Amino acid sequence: MAIDLCNKSPGALAESHPGSWDDAVPEPKALEDLAAEQTDALNFAYRTTLSNVDPRFVAGDPAAWASDFGYALDKVAIRLDSRSNDKLREQAFQHPDPAMREQALFEYADRDHEDAVELLAEAVRTDRDRQVRWDSLWAIEKLGGPKAINALSEFRTDADPEIAEWARLFISELQTGDPAFDGRSGLYTPGRTFDETIFLLIHCDLYVRLDPSNTHWGKISLAPQGLARVYGQAHACPNVATREKQLVIAKTIDGLHADGSPHCDNYLFRGFTDRTRRDRGNFFFESLVPRTFFKSGQADDPSQGVRQADIGFARYGTWHLEPRFQIREEAAIRYVRGRFQGWGYVDLSRIAGRALEEVLVPGNGVLSTLHDPEVGPMTNAFILGTFKGKLNDWDGDGVIDLNSRDVYSTVDGEIDMDQDGIADRPGLTCCDHTALMP
Repeated sequence: MAIDLCNKSPGALAESHPGSWDDAVPEPKALEDLAAEQTDALNFAYRTTLSNVDPRFVAGDPAAWASDFGYALDKVAIRLDSRSNDKLREQAFQHPDPAMREQALFEYADRDHEDAVELLAEAVRTDRDRQVRWDSLWAIEKLGGPKAINALSEFRTDADPEIAEWARLFISELQTGDPAFDGRSGLYTPGRTFDETIFLLIHCDLYVRLDPSNTHWGKISLAPQGLARVYGQAHACPNVATREKQLVIAKTIDGLHADGSPHCDNYLFRGFTDRTRRDRGNFFFESLVPRTFFKSGQADDPSQGVRQADIGFARYGTWHLEPRFQIREEAAIRYVRGRFQGWGYVDLSRIAGRALEEVLVPGNGVLSTLHDPEVGPMTNAFILGTFKGKLNDWDGDGVIDLNSRDVYSTVDGEIDMDQDGIADRPGLTCCDHTALMP
């Protein structure tokens, strides 16, 4: 999330990047010196720009731009990733684990070094992992500016259609605020639980309170693959008939269960959607689900006791429709983007002094709540970030797959391992750790 703030402070925008107004306009003209048509064009451009810029940088009242908790924490938190810049550059290309290569890239970008865009672009050119490539494109977009657009332009005609479409999409967002897509056709598979299963890229900052005084905070910037490894790979699963008021976020964590089965963790979200535009929906959704809270801070580890609690989470953003992809005479969602926030618990003894490879392991961190008498006092992490997801061609046949991804959930978020639409155990929305105990 903080990468999105790089190079975008009011001071940087006004004086530093890409240069001061004095350098850009040698002989600035007064507004009253402009011709009438120039004044009209300027006013029109200003009104258009307001729809796409961060309101913190145009609003006069600090309540509108200085009250973001994550923005405040990011200015004071210490980095819990202590690797040197040289080490990050090395591991971004040489680490054998793609998730760790990606983590190094995002950490380097979050530090806002001048060569961050060049480093990310080189990863897109050379990395062997497809997701490292498209996640690196996203990090370039997050840094923003003309340099980012130039870097993204290199990949508009990439041999991988998904890389090419992500590059064009990000360029379009930077230039117009809206995504752009290619002309591939789409395939809908009837008979599945969900009309769409959208693979989500999620980037978040984890701000951890380091002591009870509230004066010391730590920060971990989790890249998409690192976050998926710890908390689960998420899919947004809407159905056309109900998508404006509810959807399921289905998550799976690989490598947590000893028998190799995926750990399933489903969240039913409900909320409002604004449909004043036919081509999109603006939404604000919340989830409140029963969960077993593991006091060890490690999912499925009851060694320090457990507590049943209701865990809340919020997500909000915009989905964009594709009229060429029809599901029961309705346009499918081609792309979704937004923000999310919630609470978590991190056992600091499990991360202190350990290499990042030992920290970013399946289940090493649990979601939490402030509203439970036992869990609330243990809650020490504020989680916020951004997500993006688009429909992809997963089997390489040149056709976009609308709902081919395997997700283990009913329409109400209950566990459904055989994907027949019927809950394996009514009311169970997360894998039961007791069923896995010897």
